[in-house]
Amino acid sequence: MRIDLHCHSTASDGTDTPAELVRNAARAGLDVVALTDHDTTRGHAEASAALPEGLTLVPGAELSCRTDGVSMHLLAYLFDPEEPALLAERELVRDDRVPRAQAMIGELNTLGVPVTWEQVERIAAGGSVGRPHIASALVELGVVPTVSDAFTPEWLADGGRAYVPKHETDPFEAIRLVKDAGGVTVFAHPAAVKRGRTVPETTIAKLAEAGLDGIEVDHMDHDPATRTRLRDLAGDLGLLVTGSSDYHGSRKTVALGANTTDPEVYGEIIRRATGAFPVPGTGGI
Repeated sequence: MRIDLHCHSTASDGTDTPAELVRNAARAGLDVVALTDHDTTRGHAEASAALPEGLTLVPGAELSCRTDGVSMHLLAYLFDPEEPALLAERELVRDDRVPRAQAMIGELNTLGVPVTWEQVERIAAGGSVGRPHIASALVELGVVPTVSDAFTPEWLADGGRAYVPKHETDPFEAIRLVKDAGGVTVFAHPAAVKRGRTVPETTIAKLAEAGLDGIEVDHMDHDPATRTRLRDLAGDLGLLVTGSSDYHGSRKTVALGANTTDPEVYGEIIRRATGAFPVPGTGGI
């Protein structure tokens, strides 16, 4: 059973529509795929309607959080998407994305980069605007060769020359909100040092005490030594261990199913969730 619990669509910063994502997941030989767009669930209906037979969809989201000045992402699975408190917080984060992106464009213009809001808006194609869309604009302009090369102190990394902060949820509050909505939480790519500062292990321990369910260990941004260290940490803290692709379509080189989650861990995630259920494919549309 092949399970990928972290994927993005055009509802945020991926390049596959939700329907294309689930079809591509089936072609990649996956049995289970999670749709975890940034701070939004608006791709779930389209993905569910298009599910091929034999593929199960796990509805989720990747929540933007910050603690002690460090940005982090929290994967939330199988929560009630209409639960008012969590919905209001997601909307608050999402609504801050446009002014933040416009401010970053202004910083880039000051640095002599002729990126425009119209260009970024075109690239986002109706999705929740984020740094990857601005990074794609830099690639189009020939400023950097790849999207990943834009996430450096020179450009868009946390604290970088063109970085502008946005509203982000306190992760302890996010865990509480997701749990109140019947969901399960997993700390996404916790040791992805190339993205900027990372949350210390002492904080991860506190998050575990607050109800964090797991950490994403097998991820493209974690080398073998890091994966071993995180797996040991998860064992010490009693956390679930997940693996995933963090697929963004053509915006990144990683393929669907590049890393996967153990079926027993997936089963435990389902057991803990009370807000929503996985959606089995029935042939799609």
